[in-house]
Amino acid sequence: MRTSTRQIAGIRSLLFPVVLVAGCGGGGGLGAPQDSGPAESLISPDLIVDGGPGRDGIPALSSPRFEAASTIQTVAADDLVVVVRDGDAIKAFPEDILDWHEIVNDATGSSSFTLSYCPLTASAVAWLQDTTDSNPTFGVSGLLYNSNLILFDRETDTIWAQMLQLAISGERIREVPTNLQVLEMPFATLQNTFPDAQVLTRETGHNRNYDRYPYGSYRSDNLLLFPVVRSDQRLHSKARAIGIHTDNDAKVYQLDGFGPSTQTINDNFMGQSIVVVGNSADQFSAIYSSELSDGSVLGFTPIQDDLPNVMTDAEGGVWDIFGTAVSGPRAGEQLATVKSYSAMWFAWSSFFSNVQIHFN
Repeated sequence: MRTSTRQIAGIRSLLFPVVLVAGCGGGGGLGAPQDSGPAESLISPDLIVDGGPGRDGIPALSSPRFEAASTIQTVAADDLVVVVRDGDAIKAFPEDILDWHEIVNDATGSSSFTLSYCPLTASAVAWLQDTTDSNPTFGVSGLLYNSNLILFDRETDTIWAQMLQLAISGERIREVPTNLQVLEMPFATLQNTFPDAQVLTRETGHNRNYDRYPYGSYRSDNLLLFPVVRSDQRLHSKARAIGIHTDNDAKVYQLDGFGPSTQTINDNFMGQSIVVVGNSADQFSAIYSSELSDGSVLGFTPIQDDLPNVMTDAEGGVWDIFGTAVSGPRAGEQLATVKSYSAMWFAWSSFFSNVQIHFN
């Protein structure tokens, strides 16, 4: 059943202030699907809040323009950028632009993908578009769950929860998109590592003050603008961490916990062998499956000061920051992506009922 604009408005009309549930035990995950009235929803409409701007009130970008990292003048060295590899090309999306648009539909390279960024949770997720659709792009619904972006696809009006990476209502309900690896780093790190990267420009077709952060002191204070279903005080609410998740469980690694040199963590999450690599000074991190297609599980050790190469395996192979073997017996092989991204701590603890903290 297609979730129409009228139905989304109907969900919005049900919204009332939600009481914040304190403590770690305030419920768990999505639970069983619920009947929300006009359309089945995996999340109770009572937990979805209206962010204010309305549908498309925050304009997604669908004709992005790019400039080489070596020549662009509008990005400062310490500005954070979200980085996606598109075939052989590296593309970077400055967060000061994403703060104002939240979604970029990019069909300018070898593949069509949608990058979404939620400034309220500092989470960036990218997934491949379904190119069989007549309109495979996504827009900003204006709705939030746990203060996190809810997208809608323009083909079917299905609505999607960003951090769950899941269609939660509409024709595609329960569909899981094919995600792409997303990295985050300061522009200076990008320039030094990928000088030929293509960077999203401010030629967006919209009049926005991209030099101004639209949410004041939000990134550093302990306050939330919208309610969440649970609160966990083990970390500062806005502490940023990379994590991996299932439906109800997650494990996070604080971005400031890796230290000034590159660190690899060979770990296991819910029976899945993973490797976590990060560097607090260069402000990058990534999580990959360490089990290869032949079933072998590799252990990794870090490489220092050789970006984009970040780790080596016991066979002598060298792997880059995108999880690709660049030399050694497995040259050309790719580590599989997992359900991982960086986000503020309060978002991790709100979405997932059981969250492990590695560095704490």
